[in-house]
Order: sequence, then C-alpha cells, then structure tokens
Amino acid sequence: MHLTSRAALAVIGAACCAFGSGPALAAVPVGNAPMCVTVWQTTGRITKTGFARNDCKSRLRLKIKWARGTDSDCQTVDPGQTISAKVPRGVRAFDGADTC
Repeated sequence: MHLTSRAALAVIGAACCAFGSGPALAAVPVGNAPMCVTVWQTTGRITKTGFARNDCKSRLRLKIKWARGTDSDCQTVDPGQTISAKVPRGVRAFDGADTC
C-alpha cells in the first residue's frame, strides 16, 4: 500500500527544486479534496483500486477520481472512514479524490 500525504509531497517537491535538477517526480494524485484527506492506490494483476481516507474532523462527501474514464459515485465519509473504487488496469490513472 502506498500512502500519499500532500504536505509531505509538497516539501519533497520544493526541496528537489531547490537543489537543481533531481530525479523526476511522478504526478501526485490529489484532486480537490481538503488537505486532511489521504489518498493512495494499489495495483493488482487485473485491477487497480483508489482509496481516500477522511482524516478531517467533520463528515465529507467524496468521490474517487480516475483519468480517462468515469469517476466513482459521491459517498458520505465520516471522520476516520475510507472509501475506495476499483477499475481495470490499463490507461486509467488514479487522480485522487474530489469533494462533491
């Protein structure tokens, strides 16, 4: 499982740029969800699954975003809860989570 913290990635990206050319960083899936939402994906042999965990103090309406295809339905997510959406492997890329 690979977790993505937006604040940590922003610091890493800034540090990389401050020291000149460094290794290329992959695009960070974030969507427009608040900073207190943690997003990650897992990839299996046939499918990939996107996750969004609500680490905020209040209930949110979230959906999982996928490039080149349909996003998941909006779901109500209580603090500490996680939603997920599974798609076939292929050209679809995980784009994080959006509020709705």
